[in-house]
Amino acid sequence: MGIAIVGAGIGGLAAALSLHAVGRTDVTVYERATALRPLGVGINLLPHAVRELTELGLADRVARCGIAPSTLTYVNRFGQPIWSEPRGREAGYRWPQLSVHRGEVQMVLADAVRERLGLDALRLGHRLIRVDQGADAATAVFATAEGEASVTADLVVAADGIHSAARAARYPDQGPPIWNGLTLWRGTARVPAFLDGRTMVMAGDGEQKFVAYPLSGPDASGLARVNFIAERRGAGAETVDWNLSVDAAPIVELFRDWRFEGLDVPGVIAAADELLEYPMVDRDPIPRWTFGRMTLLGDAAHAMYPNGSNGASQAILDARTLAFHLATAPSADAALAAYEEDRRPATSALIESNRAQGPERVMLLAHERAPEGFADVHDVISAEELTDIAASYKRAAGFHPDVLNVRSSLTPVLP
Repeated sequence: MGIAIVGAGIGGLAAALSLHAVGRTDVTVYERATALRPLGVGINLLPHAVRELTELGLADRVARCGIAPSTLTYVNRFGQPIWSEPRGREAGYRWPQLSVHRGEVQMVLADAVRERLGLDALRLGHRLIRVDQGADAATAVFATAEGEASVTADLVVAADGIHSAARAARYPDQGPPIWNGLTLWRGTARVPAFLDGRTMVMAGDGEQKFVAYPLSGPDASGLARVNFIAERRGAGAETVDWNLSVDAAPIVELFRDWRFEGLDVPGVIAAADELLEYPMVDRDPIPRWTFGRMTLLGDAAHAMYPNGSNGASQAILDARTLAFHLATAPSADAALAAYEEDRRPATSALIESNRAQGPERVMLLAHERAPEGFADVHDVISAEELTDIAASYKRAAGFHPDVLNVRSSLTPVLP
């Protein structure tokens, strides 16, 4: 009967490729969209995710979708430096960090699924209605253009996102995603390269923030493709619609005075190809992911705030961990239990850490202690406290270099 994966996002596609890598060829991905297009904006794949893509033989393809940042810099809303650290290989990792376009990465993974598992392994136009349990199987019921279609599988992996139908059926009282009061405006723009052309900048505090990082090197005219996120607390997006396009002019006005060394914030927003608006939302951690022969993965299991740039990376880790245990555990039930034991507590803790702003907490502390700015950040936050915030988040998220560089591989040794 094989394995049915619901959702052709990064998590679902990574799961299919991870299962193929451990010898499973009976894997099919079902996606509600009738066509896959490279939608979305930029994301960051952290070194722990790039390690897994490397072991899947896909890191070079994914790297062509973006750039490897070398530095992350935090500043306050006046442009005064709070904290700066190297990233990726410059920070001592064996693997880079990659700033990439989400939709382009999805296309790379979808192409690899078709190459490795066959063209019929990715089936579009299937919207999940429910998952029915059997004694040692599960049946996913989909709505299609031809009516309902049922697929019985040894295992159903629900990677169907923050609005997961599979999760909602098991947690019918969960309500809509939880908004923290911040509205995000995201986009990409071709603008003059800033700083060294490989630096991520996070500016602001808990009330208003701007994030920018390059997705490409500068072209002959000195322009680079840059991804940005503008945030403000208060009125704005009311529903979670990842494709809601809005006028940039009011957002430019909100950031009209944010001009820092090498980075013209209102100019970047005004140059956006398209500006997408949505609320910053997550979901509460849940006590159980696995029900019989159905389990959750990615945002369906642990939707989290983007603080720390970890959503896609954690979905890839889910995929690799699930495949590892299915290949090495004595039974499917034991594999699912081991997968959940490895991943659910870790991601639950990460949801809570992100609610406390994760590594971006340095910006909150700087604002709380010096709302009008400072001459030297160490007058308000010690170097030791800044270092501890950064290191603690890396350890919680599983990508501190001292741990990641020596962790055993999730590629099992097969007979």
